[in-house]
Amino acid sequence: MNAATIPLQTASDETVLLPERIGELTGLSGFGLAGELVATFIAAFIVGNLMLAMTGVAGPWAKRKITAAFTDRIAVNHLGPGGVLIIVADSVRLLSKELIIPENADRPAYDLAPVVVAGSALLGFAVIPMGSGVHLADPEVGLAYAFAISGIASVGLVMAGYASDNKYSLLGGLRAVAQNIAYEIPLVVTGMSVVLFAGSLRMSEIVAVQNQTTLFTIPGLEWGIPAWFALVNPFAFVLFLIANFAEVGRNPFDMPEAPAELIAGYQTEYSSVYFVLVYLGEFLHIFLGGAIIATIFLGGPAGPGPEGLGIVWFIVKIWAAFLLTQWLRSAIPRVRIDQLIEIGWKGLLVLSFANLGLTAAIVGVIA
Repeated sequence: MNAATIPLQTASDETVLLPERIGELTGLSGFGLAGELVATFIAAFIVGNLMLAMTGVAGPWAKRKITAAFTDRIAVNHLGPGGVLIIVADSVRLLSKELIIPENADRPAYDLAPVVVAGSALLGFAVIPMGSGVHLADPEVGLAYAFAISGIASVGLVMAGYASDNKYSLLGGLRAVAQNIAYEIPLVVTGMSVVLFAGSLRMSEIVAVQNQTTLFTIPGLEWGIPAWFALVNPFAFVLFLIANFAEVGRNPFDMPEAPAELIAGYQTEYSSVYFVLVYLGEFLHIFLGGAIIATIFLGGPAGPGPEGLGIVWFIVKIWAAFLLTQWLRSAIPRVRIDQLIEIGWKGLLVLSFANLGLTAAIVGVIA
């Protein structure tokens, strides 16, 4: 076995999407457009619930356990093994609370904001190839779509801040706008350096390019180190990680919330199911950011073993990204808002364009 045939999952030349697989297995493909729509709905239901289940574990339980481990404390441990039943307890507690709406809230913007925040993240997973046949859509502009749809969350944060009729919420919304503008540009520009290497915006092709070759082989073994873009261009990988942390609003870039300054920022006036949607949206965006990182820098679902393990490797990678966010949350203090904006405009923006120019020069020489 040579270096080009290492046992890693790779995207096939002709991607078979999950709705097509469901349509064939259930016979829905024989009912024309109506059958395709039903198959697509079933596929979206499966992917959406997978992400919601992961978020349900991460928010009430994993976040607390990880933070407690980093800070040498005892987290939830009374409800079920390892405190895992806190997920059920918190769900019942939050959903049973009274939904209190401020008297002067601007509705329907107040009502739509949580849906926009959570929905934009769920829509982003539509173009992510998760392996094992779990892939909803594969458009030619897949990466651009992922960036665009995740950016819609900023609109939801502004709506929440403005419509709540609360000065702390308004400040949180304004900070969210300033932060996302400052970091969205470096995020996209750094992502474009990956597109230069891959030669495509299609997510499946970006994954395939990373796994078609190896950087080098290990003597005496029948496998080598794959040419994942995190290894080909580690500088871009680090830039993208930093910009992504700011994009999802995690420490040290959680200025839109900043509990010590703004109570809870844009979500101060939300309760009950509305708060659950906003809270879920926050963690969904963390996982979406991890999914994009895994796809464009870490080979997507690629990993040792049979192709059926692709979804397992993909989930491991996005949970690794989540673990990194929690480590930073426990280890690095929050920066000031002026420092945050300065890092984005004077630091990451310049470095991202420098990386793009250098990448273009390297690709041009190689071509």
